[in-house]
Amino acid sequence: MALAKDYDSVMGRANDIMKTALGLDYQEFESGSVAFDYEALMNATNYTLDEITKIQSRTGVGNTPLLELRNLTELARKYAKPGYGARIFAKDEAANASGSFKARRAACAVAHAKKLGYKGVMAATSGNYGAAVASQAAMQGLECIIVQECYDSRGVGQPEIVEKARACEAYGAEVVQLTVGPELFYSFLSIMEDTGYFNASLYSPFGIAGIETLGYEIAMQCREFVGKDPDMVVCTTAGGGMITGTARGIMKAGCANTQMVAAAIDLTGLHMASDSQFNRKSCTTGHTGFAVPHTTDPDLSDVPRAATRTLRYTDRYVTITQGEVMYMTEALANLEGIERGPAGNTALAAAFSLAQELPEDAVLVVSETEYTGAGKHIQPQLTFARENGIEIKFGDPAKEDKPGENIILPKNPGYIKHQEADINRFRQSMIKKACKKSGVDPKDLTAEDMRFLIEETKTNEEFVKRTLELK
Repeated sequence: MALAKDYDSVMGRANDIMKTALGLDYQEFESGSVAFDYEALMNATNYTLDEITKIQSRTGVGNTPLLELRNLTELARKYAKPGYGARIFAKDEAANASGSFKARRAACAVAHAKKLGYKGVMAATSGNYGAAVASQAAMQGLECIIVQECYDSRGVGQPEIVEKARACEAYGAEVVQLTVGPELFYSFLSIMEDTGYFNASLYSPFGIAGIETLGYEIAMQCREFVGKDPDMVVCTTAGGGMITGTARGIMKAGCANTQMVAAAIDLTGLHMASDSQFNRKSCTTGHTGFAVPHTTDPDLSDVPRAATRTLRYTDRYVTITQGEVMYMTEALANLEGIERGPAGNTALAAAFSLAQELPEDAVLVVSETEYTGAGKHIQPQLTFARENGIEIKFGDPAKEDKPGENIILPKNPGYIKHQEADINRFRQSMIKKACKKSGVDPKDLTAEDMRFLIEETKTNEEFVKRTLELK
């Protein structure tokens, strides 16, 4: 008998569809309360770090260069007090097949799909991950469908998203393009149910295990080139995969004192599921409209439990503005001769400011660069902004930036200043949401629940109890 394909019916079968499409039974990791066994979920991949490295090396992924950005370091030192201005390095993930760090996630996920006998893979993404999955599917002989949230109701698509659709199609994938709204997840589930394809989710343990090699390489390359562990690693943050996987890899390399910093573009006030506001933003990745919801509610994803857990691994959370990122994109090209796309430059803009807080012998690593192309350059992004009524001018981003109304390019590099987000507020929100979603009264938390919330937020029992107003 044919299954009903209306919205409510498909969404009601979501857990069963995802279980079939991942080959994982998430119930094995549940406690029936707030806690779930996160490390057991990660171990369910059954791949060691060495095995993942071998999988990636077969398709041109990993072992990317660590570049010292000497000219940007010198520029940062001009605005720092004497003796300050850390050495800035960037992990050049644009060297991966498909041009971004997401090839690491895709290589592992697609290889696992092939191992299990799936004939094709799917991913719901408007970004680099779609191109990465399509590229890896082509290399490994699997079919591929990418589902994109691409347009507003007027049929207007952002240049960067449209660019990525072309990349997916170039690798041979079928691309399903949708307008902004709840139809993305519904359509994704429905097509996955019909095709029987593997869910190469951004949030699966296979994808996060793939990023661990990035963190491990950063640690080993710093030891080789600089003779020490990185003092700080800055990660552009959206769904949380970059900082989760990178931090886990750095920990596996034995780095005990590396500070992990999440960086996102401040788009406060713009709702990412709003049709009218969809094109009021002039960037599509690494912004607070996506990052903050996923930070405070990690399981807001296309799997029952996300392997991306931002707050488990984050020491600081900072924001930067669109104008500062665009300025830094130009500076990277002009001063270092390295033309790269906007995603990694979010972390780079934050790192330029953060470096001024650290002594000159400190090592600060930006965890990624990404490829750039016709729709990802700052020129088409600024043109798109103007066409959507966004004012563009030079000024002081910290004082003048209004997301959805303007883009303020800094008057000079001294105006590039990260803003410290209230990470404790994110932690408190996450704790309260976890209890609410599980339906557990805070007074009934078990010892296992308490340990879980402490680990989830990288805090302590006193913090959790104070958040939940427990004596």
